[in-house]
Amino acid sequence: MRIVIPGGTGHIGRILDRALTADGHEVLVLTRRPRRDQEIYWDGRSLGRWTAAIDGADAVVNLAGRSVDCRYTEENLRDMMDSRVHSTRAVGRAIAGARRPPRVWLQMSTATIYAHTYGAPHDEDTGVLGGDEPGVPAYWERSVRIARAWEREQTEAATPHTRRVALRCAMVMSPEAGGAFDQLLRLARTGLGGSVDGGGQYLSWIHDRDLVRAVRFLIDREDISGPVNLAAPTPVPQRVFMRTIRRAKGIPVGLPATRWMAELGAFALRSDSELLLKSRAVAPGRLLAAGFGFEHPHWSAAATDLLRRTGR
Repeated sequence: MRIVIPGGTGHIGRILDRALTADGHEVLVLTRRPRRDQEIYWDGRSLGRWTAAIDGADAVVNLAGRSVDCRYTEENLRDMMDSRVHSTRAVGRAIAGARRPPRVWLQMSTATIYAHTYGAPHDEDTGVLGGDEPGVPAYWERSVRIARAWEREQTEAATPHTRRVALRCAMVMSPEAGGAFDQLLRLARTGLGGSVDGGGQYLSWIHDRDLVRAVRFLIDREDISGPVNLAAPTPVPQRVFMRTIRRAKGIPVGLPATRWMAELGAFALRSDSELLLKSRAVAPGRLLAAGFGFEHPHWSAAATDLLRRTGR
């Protein structure tokens, strides 16, 4: 198959590129800074020569969008919105104009679209979308608004001959340097891997190999369209999540942090405390109903595997 990955030079894109190339597929990556033969220039907004890669492709997996690992300033939030909406619109226009449109368009979205909750995990059918939860910072609504606009751009695209799937992705855990697991492991090794604001907030996650398997599964399954939660079936409270990493690594202590300490730490790291404090409990209802089997459904075994693969 020919698989086109707009925005494929980031963390998730590199994981998928390696795995799908190893499967024997032709993988083409759309990027602003092409460095390899299989990378093609695009600006994430305008139609151009890159549309030839879309025409006749079997699948498109659009991952384009500014990283959320930043301070949620007005400028950064605007960049997050624009980069997601404009790139999705461009992909939709390219598919609409193709003589031979792709069979399937997998569009990255986010589990952040769901409401902050300490209750039952959100699945695709019964989950509550966020934006107006009581008792949470008002600016958290902006993340949900961005996610809704992101998905709406795909839903409204004029691509009747292409199946569309929105990937509501949880935090991807891989051994790759610079990824979420690598950053959490660094915190644990420095003694800061304790609970944050009590640690009751849920962290939804997915092992990198299950992410790849889910993408393969969704490309092949002609009967699945619409939103799909990419998350392990067992969201974990933050304090348990970090304690599991510490135990797997043999680290006895992780210092806890209060809410104000989390705010201060996020500011120092040029990130945002929403990533630490929002309770994201997500269930992969549609994947499980379709018969998808997770290789790593439980965090303890997943963390052990990731540590082994880091070589540390």
